[in-house]
Amino acid sequence: MKKLFPRLFLALALTICASVNGQLNDGQLAQIDSLFLNWNRPNHPGGAVAVMQGDDVVFSKAYGLASMEYLVPNSTGTRFNVASVSKQFSALGIVKLHLDGKLSIDDTIDKYLDGLPSFGSKITIRHMLHHTSGLRSLHTLFSLAGWRGDDTRTNADLDRIIAKQNELNFEPGSEYMYCNTGYMFLANIIEKVTGTPFVDYMADEVFAPLGMVDTYVEAEYDRVVPNNATSYNRTADGFVRAVEYWGYVGSGNMHTTTKDLLTYLKNYYDPLPGWKAAFDMMQTIDPLNDGSFNQYAFGVNVDELYGRKRVGHGGSIGGFRSNVAGFPNDKTSIAIITNFSNSGPSGLSNKIAKILFGETSPYKNIDVAQVSKKKMESYSGIYWDEETYSESEVSFRGDTLSLRGISFLPITNNEFTAIQSGNDAKVEFKNGSMTYYPKSGKPMVFSKLVKEELTTALAETYVGTYYSPEIETAYTIHFEDDKLYAHHIRHGNIRLHQKKKDLLEGNHVLSHIKFLRENGKIKGAHISNNRVRNLWFIKTE
Repeated sequence: MKKLFPRLFLALALTICASVNGQLNDGQLAQIDSLFLNWNRPNHPGGAVAVMQGDDVVFSKAYGLASMEYLVPNSTGTRFNVASVSKQFSALGIVKLHLDGKLSIDDTIDKYLDGLPSFGSKITIRHMLHHTSGLRSLHTLFSLAGWRGDDTRTNADLDRIIAKQNELNFEPGSEYMYCNTGYMFLANIIEKVTGTPFVDYMADEVFAPLGMVDTYVEAEYDRVVPNNATSYNRTADGFVRAVEYWGYVGSGNMHTTTKDLLTYLKNYYDPLPGWKAAFDMMQTIDPLNDGSFNQYAFGVNVDELYGRKRVGHGGSIGGFRSNVAGFPNDKTSIAIITNFSNSGPSGLSNKIAKILFGETSPYKNIDVAQVSKKKMESYSGIYWDEETYSESEVSFRGDTLSLRGISFLPITNNEFTAIQSGNDAKVEFKNGSMTYYPKSGKPMVFSKLVKEELTTALAETYVGTYYSPEIETAYTIHFEDDKLYAHHIRHGNIRLHQKKKDLLEGNHVLSHIKFLRENGKIKGAHISNNRVRNLWFIKTE
């Protein structure tokens, strides 16, 4: 494996570099700078921020500390782990191979990956690129299997656990669900097709040709490379070192600078010779099987902000947070990379865009229907989607419906539309159910949830040990002091609550447990957790 030790940058952390061509006025520069000044507090981590317009970097500045232990400041040349921002580069690597005729994105993945279960469905490279494969998420599988955040995770670990999976979350192409597993497989496919380690392929065929001189993929979590920031998590008592024991590639673990990110993003409006077809393809959106819209293209989200087309992605790993946003039609790019967990780069990127472009009206012109207070109250409550294990609350303030952080106004007696500009989401109530039509993705059908009290007799039927051969682990459910718990040797006791008969909910590890009965006796349970659905656990005792 190629060892990369790029040069050590000596730039000072607080050096601001505004463009000499005056594309941004002093007021705009000051406004952008003011968004990040609190990162310069004593003994505080920070990050780097940069903006490009046309050919010029119009803002570039670093804030806070790269190392709190040694009081080393961040500089504009400090490298950060950009986590899932990496995905677009893995996608670009695949796109390049596709355009070169070395693979097709419509190839099924079993052509390149050995040892995969059949699943009864064909998964293509295209599915994985768009997060529509239905593959279970490795992080969630590891969590259910007892792995904790401080356990090392690699592509080899993924290979072993996926080989035992019997089912998918859904039929490939039918639904969008963000999935790191697919992007780790993309790295494996690149290695299989090229005969080259993924880190070397990306260095030689993607980063170098694009002029990204200070970017690399890290496959060895414990390797020391100069000029990398350390990441931190915020706690009630201050900052602590964040755990980064994840040595996987494809879905994350790319280290880079704001300068390199801007160099890359410029290709969306001014591609280098020979790269136009690739960057056009990167922005291509494919519909789901039912024709519904999916805004995730090739490793990037394609949407609108303030009426302007935006291509971007965020990232999170350990204490690192990142966000890149390109506005191709405006020849503008924004890159924010940080080394502390509560930095919020996505919201800050939106604020920079507002400073650059000015905010258009955030609301649509809606012909609002008159709906009685009694009718709206009948719609209020908790709703449950049995297929996706999703819970949503409907509430009203005046005639405004709130659902999933989105505000809606009535257009008929039972139909509501999102009020935000550029958001076509709708909600419809009919026959005691609610159908949610999101901005992108397939419609979701919810039933109103009436929670049932847990009786002692019912609780005792849940008691027992449940084993999953797919992750080779077991949980024991016990009833103690009128409370239900699930126990795992590494997770300890997890408090369980009943949502309704034979459906329990717990913490992030055991989000939902749905019991299956046969002749009234519990046979086992399907456990679902965030990005894993219906993992089967048989009741052994």
